[in-house]
Amino acid sequence: MEIPNMISFSLHAPVLFLSKQDMTRWNRSIYMTISLSVLTLFGCGGVLQNFNIVSDAQEIEMGRQFSQEIEKELKLYEDPEVVQYIQDLGQRLAKVSKRANITYYIKVVDTDVVNAFALPGGTLYVNRGLISTADTESELAGVMGHEIGHIAGRHGAKALSRQYGLQIITGLVMGGDPGTTRQIAAQFAGIGGALGMFHYSREAEREADALAVEALYEVGIDPDGVAMFFEKLMALHEREPGGLDALFSTHPPSGERVKNARADIALLPHKDHLQKDSDRFRRIKKRLPPLKHSE
Repeated sequence: MEIPNMISFSLHAPVLFLSKQDMTRWNRSIYMTISLSVLTLFGCGGVLQNFNIVSDAQEIEMGRQFSQEIEKELKLYEDPEVVQYIQDLGQRLAKVSKRANITYYIKVVDTDVVNAFALPGGTLYVNRGLISTADTESELAGVMGHEIGHIAGRHGAKALSRQYGLQIITGLVMGGDPGTTRQIAAQFAGIGGALGMFHYSREAEREADALAVEALYEVGIDPDGVAMFFEKLMALHEREPGGLDALFSTHPPSGERVKNARADIALLPHKDHLQKDSDRFRRIKKRLPPLKHSE
């Protein structure tokens, strides 16, 4: 449920004709009305999951702010051949997503930790450890397609709306204060804070998986890579329960997700020559340093 940003114009116009005292009363009245409306909406479980008051522009700006904070702590991997490959693969998937109209920024993080994560508005980080752990290009593409699915589904914007809907709406009503975006982003200094808020619902994870399957299929990559990487992670987790905490805390794989991904794949029309791997992927893997631990 998306609420159009024209709310800021329709509610703000009467201010031109009010005295300062009347305007204060009017602002309080509007604030209370919105508070009750938002609380009512938040009380409806189904509506809550899809509630979104963040515009595209706000989402992109918040993502930019989050990225600036996160990159104060992250070390980006700078091997140009590796970075170019990851960017090329990510852009292939982004171009067939349902949100291909925004700019995607795809970066590689220099860490052994097996993970990838997306920020609202189009920034995707892929950890070096994830590239090393994937056995095939289709497995790597499955994870990247999932993260692009979160961006395409605007799951980050919906998470922001659920947690900060009233603050965002009030900023719009009181004149569309551009500082609202910065204030919210500032509350999440560093990578831990910024990612702590993005615990996506089961519904969001399910949609991101389905969008990953579709994207891989559309670009000619075997979509079973989505399910295969889940199976790999579950096997690794069974052998070393604490070894994949970062990934399991944000995107826990499960037998249900494997089953759902394969059910989605079964519905796709047959397509010959779906690519499971590539020479370029194998070449890139050889350029990476060995993992120091099994995370």
